[in-house]
Amino acid sequence: MYMKLSEAIEGEEYIVKDIVTDDEELNAFLFSLGCYSGEPITVVSHRKGGCVVSIKDARYNIDNDLAQAISI
Repeated sequence: MYMKLSEAIEGEEYIVKDIVTDDEELNAFLFSLGCYSGEPITVVSHRKGGCVVSIKDARYNIDNDLAQAISI
């Protein structure tokens, strides 16, 4: 069973297992950030309403809905 990105421990590196969303634009957006199955992702910090993640040496602020769609 995979856990959601929103449940990740800060500073731990995880591998993206799956992205569960019906929104094709959202899938394309995440892919453009380098967030797709098999890629490492790290939660830098949890914030109210979302979290800051590190993907391929870049940092992004993502909201809780998006974090719930990413399985690690």
